Amino acid sequence: MTVDICAGMQSAKGERSQRATALTLAAMSLGYGVVQLDVTIVNTALNAIGTSLGGGVSELQWVVSAYTTAFAALILTAGALGDRTGAKRVFMAGFAIFTAASLACALAPNAAILIAARTVQGLGAAILVPNSLALLNHAYPDEKDRGRAVGIWAAGASLALAAGPLAGGALIATLGWRSIFLVNLPVGLAGLWLTWRFAAETPAAPRELDLPGQAAAIGALGALAAALIEGGRLGWINPFVLAGFCAAVMAAALFVLQERRTRQPMLPLSLFAHRMFALTSLVGLLVNIAFYGLIFVLSLYFQEINGYSPFATGLAFLPLMGVVLPVNLIAPRLAERIGAIRTIAIGSSITALACLALIFIKQGTPYSVMLAQLLALGAGLGLLVPPLTSALLGSVDKERSGIAAGVLNATRQTGSVLGVALFGSLLGEGEAFVSGARTALIISAILLLFAAGVILVWGRGRKS
Repeated sequence: MTVDICAGMQSAKGERSQRATALTLAAMSLGYGVVQLDVTIVNTALNAIGTSLGGGVSELQWVVSAYTTAFAALILTAGALGDRTGAKRVFMAGFAIFTAASLACALAPNAAILIAARTVQGLGAAILVPNSLALLNHAYPDEKDRGRAVGIWAAGASLALAAGPLAGGALIATLGWRSIFLVNLPVGLAGLWLTWRFAAETPAAPRELDLPGQAAAIGALGALAAALIEGGRLGWINPFVLAGFCAAVMAAALFVLQERRTRQPMLPLSLFAHRMFALTSLVGLLVNIAFYGLIFVLSLYFQEINGYSPFATGLAFLPLMGVVLPVNLIAPRLAERIGAIRTIAIGSSITALACLALIFIKQGTPYSVMLAQLLALGAGLGLLVPPLTSALLGSVDKERSGIAAGVLNATRQTGSVLGVALFGSLLGEGEAFVSGARTALIISAILLLFAAGVILVWGRGRKS
């Protein structure tokens, strides 16, 4: 009888443990999902935001770039902070910051306050991503189970990324643009409760915070984004723009010097001594410059030039975003057969050719003649990202995989910042907009073909 009671108690305890682990995964997936959702959902609202709050293309660029700049610049320090004080409490702080900033975005009375709130949102996003992975690593000690959990975590984020434009269009059509930020509130509250109730805290590890390096990284990325965005509006020889480029170079130099001499750098430069790590980081940067810069351009093209409603714009992006997830699932199998390097090069080349096939666009171009190219854009991206991630993580020792993943995320978000800033600066009004969009497509194709060439030439000699 006593044995049966003990066995029953152990069984119930095991079921509670499995339930807590599954709900921890749910909370982490909500955290990463809402971060990715806000990367794309705002693009659908750009025209509505501009009409409501005023401002031109440069203000709309800042609405997008303020978020990704903070995200890119702070993600490495946010991961180190979680290691130092415990990932659970830092993750919950990130969710609270993100949720509160979302409310501030929804209530913003003007573009300046919206941009400031988006910056704080980016801070919350930077905290959520690395610490969600740390908590998953702690919740799933078995490597096989952890791999499946990370797969679910990543798939949920891909789904959110794909659903962003359509969800944004539907919300704007029914409730207005402010609703795209209000939808984050119930998600944030649910994620906070699940984390508080079911996630186990990670052990704190003594680790210094590289605050000088962090300040230099923020300065470099912020100054570069400002110079690129304002260069399109003020002119490239404007003193403010030239000062921005100079400040970016100086801050970048200070960052490198700081990372070389500090004992615990936020970005260990020794990682880039690994050829495949350096190559995949570069490819990730170039791909995101091209892809997310084009998402910004096409969002404005559909709405301002072709007169699409936000909902129609969301539908227009659905094939592009929707094809990413199924191709993500095919990519690892292809990489097993022909190697990660060739798969990355093929994906990058497909995306480049899709860009070149879109340079005929003009005002009134029927959507039907753009559909195949949009599908190819999404398929190319879906094909190259999984082997790119796998090759980068496989290029470093396992104990450094966390910082490697952080660098990849930071690199990608930096690419997003630069793509929106650069391509947005090319856009004008009417026919000048179309000319700028074509130039952006050509630049994207060049960057993507260069990425394919670099990975093929310099990645040779490796088994992958």
